[in-house]
Amino acid sequence: MTPTTALPRERALILAALLLLAAAAWIALIRQSPGMADEPTAGLTMGMGVLLFLATWVAMMVAMMFPSAAPMILMFHRIHTEHRRRGQAFVPTWIFVAAYLVIWIGAGAVAYAGATGAQTLAAMNPDFLTHATRFGGVVLIAAGLYQLTPLKTRCLTKCRSPLAFLLGSWRDGVRGAVRMGLEHGAYCLGCCWLLFLILFPLGIMNVAAMAIVTALIFAEKTLPWGRRIGQVAAGALITYGAVVIAVPQALPTSMSDMTDAARPMPGSPVPMVTPARPMPGGSMPGM
Repeated sequence: MTPTTALPRERALILAALLLLAAAAWIALIRQSPGMADEPTAGLTMGMGVLLFLATWVAMMVAMMFPSAAPMILMFHRIHTEHRRRGQAFVPTWIFVAAYLVIWIGAGAVAYAGATGAQTLAAMNPDFLTHATRFGGVVLIAAGLYQLTPLKTRCLTKCRSPLAFLLGSWRDGVRGAVRMGLEHGAYCLGCCWLLFLILFPLGIMNVAAMAIVTALIFAEKTLPWGRRIGQVAAGALITYGAVVIAVPQALPTSMSDMTDAARPMPGSPVPMVTPARPMPGGSMPGM
């Protein structure tokens, strides 16, 4: 097999692997979502420990991000394959992908910490529960406004131009691949983090919401009119957030339920403290 024919075959195999991983992640999430939907009081963390939450988060990221990240990954492989053909150092594509995943795992850890913090706040402050759903509306509005910011535009530009990004950030060797993977992951996170955040008020295991966000991310990053689609999405998010603030029932999930996981379950024993009665004559028992 000549190098000329090997390149399209290797690219096809890498693309197939990315899409198969994304499909497997979608299947796992779809199978898991009904059980999560039956436990609204499991909280924003879905009742998971940190390791299980991160595993679920990574599955979500693979399902939602691998299709739109495929052009960048394939371009990295193409450049390194050309280096190999010229007798230069070759770095396997999986190193770039692994570094990319590290950024999203870190984002998942931050999300878990934020979710547990919100649940703790809800347990300590009942007033928080009163306004929790409206806070979800604020998150939706913030996500819409972020779509229109220069930072979003800069990060999206980097993600939409794989060749320009790699040529501008190129570093040789394994360390260079790790650095480029981390940098691309950071730009990708900067582009999409608030779109992931809105999954908390919409339902962290809401498959329909995940599918819509996935389609939006893919369109923004790959389609010629992606930026215009992002602007339309911004208007939709701002409008929907305003509706949720005015009519909290417009959210598909109850943020009050999602943040109420730290409260005692109905029927659970609550310790009572009964004040001691004074003995005749005003003395306390045992005095």
